[in-house]
Amino acid sequence: MASFENKSIVSIRDMTRAALEKVVSTTAMVKKDGPKGFMEGKTVAVLFFEPSTRTRLSFESAVLKSGGTVFGIADPAASSQSKGESFADSIRTIAGYCDVIVIRHPVEGAARMASELCDIPVINAGDGPNQHPTQTLLDLFTIEEQIGKLEGIKVGMVGDLKYGRTVHSLTHALAMFGNELSFISPPSLKMPRHILEELEKLKIPYHEFVSLEETADLDLDVLYVTRIQKERFGDPQEYEKVAGTYRITLDTIEMLGGEVKIMHPLPRVDEIDVEVDDTPNAVYFLQAHNGIPTRQALLGLVTGGLK
Repeated sequence: MASFENKSIVSIRDMTRAALEKVVSTTAMVKKDGPKGFMEGKTVAVLFFEPSTRTRLSFESAVLKSGGTVFGIADPAASSQSKGESFADSIRTIAGYCDVIVIRHPVEGAARMASELCDIPVINAGDGPNQHPTQTLLDLFTIEEQIGKLEGIKVGMVGDLKYGRTVHSLTHALAMFGNELSFISPPSLKMPRHILEELEKLKIPYHEFVSLEETADLDLDVLYVTRIQKERFGDPQEYEKVAGTYRITLDTIEMLGGEVKIMHPLPRVDEIDVEVDDTPNAVYFLQAHNGIPTRQALLGLVTGGLK
């Protein structure tokens, strides 16, 4: 991506390392009381066909803070698709009402399809278990903000690595910076084989573990925790087998050396003890708040308001 203007943000795989660095640096500029009003005169449609709190609200806040206007769908039952209108017809129609479409959809590939149906930028806010690029971009910004760099770090990812779209996108991004990755999950929720094969081709060092205790001597800089997602399981009994497998406590932080930064895309259920919230290791709420300047930066770049 030589330029972001009028480009869709569908997958981290579409982006180069330089593009990721550009978003991170632009986010830093925006967060540091950067330019105002760069979305003035622009309208953004925020279309969520799947439940969300942080992503939807932070996109809406990002538009408003940048001087734009926003409308959208927060409940699929309130859209014409409940009357039988096709997804394609909905997208083609709505594209005529706005300058950017932000979309979350339970079906993998929906955001890509939307980007091919219209000639305005489409930003993927999560498509099924596939990709969540804007989450990854705010994660990268948070890591650089907390660790001071994006290269030469050790990152552990724990929980649902099979269905977790956040860790799929983040793995690809961190690989561009040559980082060492550790994957901790139940055998049934391992990182998909095709992602591991990509790491092998790139000669990125990675490890697979079943327990957190196995990572005690790795000196992790970041532990990225994910919720085991009940909604991704077709069989409730299969979910019950793995629910509550991992729980991050004060003892976990001590075991990992005491300095590790704990990240989580939220929402959490019971995978991080609330006692961790008051430690300097816990950065997940800051991470969530970083969604606003990151999405401001992206919106400004794709509309040409920021260069």
